[in-house]
Amino acid sequence: MNQFLPCLAALAPLTLAVAGLAGTGGSARAVTRNAIAAAAVALAIALVASLGAAIIGAGRTPLLGGYGLGLSLQLDALGAILSVLVSFIGLVVISYSRNYLDGDPGQVRFTRWLLLTLAAVLMLPISGNLVLLFAAWVATSLALGKLLLFYGTRPAAIRAARKKFVASRLGDACLAVAALLLYVRFGTLEIGSLAAHARAGEGAGSALVTIAALLIVATAMLKSAQLPLHGWLIEVMETPTPVSALLHAGIINAGGFLVLRLSDVLLLATPALDVLAVIGGATALFGSLVMLTQTSVKVQLAYSTVAQMGFMLLQCGLGAFSAALLHIVAHSLYKAHAFLSSGSIIDLARASWTPSPGGQPHAARLILALAAVIGLALLTGLAFGMTLRSNPAQIALGSVLLMGLVHLMANAIDERPNGFVVARAAVTAVGVAVVYFALQTGMAWLVAGSFPAARPVDGLVPMLIAAAVVVSFAAVTVFQNQMMRRADAPFWIAAYVHLRNGLYLNTLANRLVLTVWPRTSTSSPSNP
Repeated sequence: MNQFLPCLAALAPLTLAVAGLAGTGGSARAVTRNAIAAAAVALAIALVASLGAAIIGAGRTPLLGGYGLGLSLQLDALGAILSVLVSFIGLVVISYSRNYLDGDPGQVRFTRWLLLTLAAVLMLPISGNLVLLFAAWVATSLALGKLLLFYGTRPAAIRAARKKFVASRLGDACLAVAALLLYVRFGTLEIGSLAAHARAGEGAGSALVTIAALLIVATAMLKSAQLPLHGWLIEVMETPTPVSALLHAGIINAGGFLVLRLSDVLLLATPALDVLAVIGGATALFGSLVMLTQTSVKVQLAYSTVAQMGFMLLQCGLGAFSAALLHIVAHSLYKAHAFLSSGSIIDLARASWTPSPGGQPHAARLILALAAVIGLALLTGLAFGMTLRSNPAQIALGSVLLMGLVHLMANAIDERPNGFVVARAAVTAVGVAVVYFALQTGMAWLVAGSFPAARPVDGLVPMLIAAAVVVSFAAVTVFQNQMMRRADAPFWIAAYVHLRNGLYLNTLANRLVLTVWPRTSTSSPSNP
């Protein structure tokens, strides 16, 4: 039975791939209808296989190959959760695209590549050998490239696809070299065997393992649009909205999945995790600042994704692996909904806008509210058995999450505080804190055994990084408040302009891409 469940799960991507390859004839509506049916079948298969894994336990198939190289499948809690997540979002995106692209001459082509992309993504979480995982990794990138160039005559779409191509090929090379180094050191690319060697402490401190870990970290950062190669994600708005929803809600999380899948190996080289935490934290800070200045709904969502992926990789770097998986699930569902409903955001904002009689809260009240939410995060975490020493990432990210309530709490203790308003704000903050840490605890229980529970805090570095994250985002909260209060001052005008342009990092990347890969034509084979 343990061998049967991974094979059952593999039927989900197989169903999508067959539907994608077979959908060449018939009307666009018929092809789309068949695609929706295939996506529904894939979701049902993923649900049944995941339920079986929850009842029976993780399963793994024998290796089809030799010498630790070949094809094998595995289904554990991590694979089951992500399989259900991707198949569910895939069904929603395909259903949405039926009406979104109705009448478009390229609808059949779009639907086929969407199915093939989903099939490749669904192979990632159930891959049991790095050979199969690498093949699915590359296939995901190549299929996505076809979707990015759906409107192949748009110069911005061509530029975005080329930047994504360069970043993806760099990531592929890093992953291939990392796999080679791991094979040289351990003699196998079976993911389960690599985890067993790592948990036994083999290879700790080895130069080969350290270099391989750094390359895996580089692959994850390239896949998840981390600084400084994040610009391609901002420019994929040239593609149809369903592609943006799928990309931001599913494919962009592949970097985090890779780190989670190989977390046992990465724990052998903690400097690699430190690099991941620092780059992830810097990207989260950058994306959060730039997002505040964007006027386009979709571009704002894209910078939000950059920041969220930074948060997720920061959690991985600090060893909060179950928290990172919870972040992936929550962000995927939220961002898919945000993109697919982006057309109605303006109407909702106009309908719900009311003038604020008190204006922006005073800086002193803001700092008092910041201190309150950080203290609340510490106390609530302690109630759930989490401390700065044992769980620095959960405490730090809980503090950052609660900072979203700072303006609410600062306004509650306004110049003329009202007891009911203060109590309501306090209950809201406590409720959010309890739910957050309860979800963290629940996810840790759910995925126990799929990857390490946490990174051993063997020094001050993880705690210093976590403290830097809290201080940095507290400063961002104050910065945002002051920028709104002093919008007419020259310094704040200049800061707004620079942030509005993403500190010009994407502009520099565009110049580099155009220098290395000049645009010679605005035509594309994918859209003749």
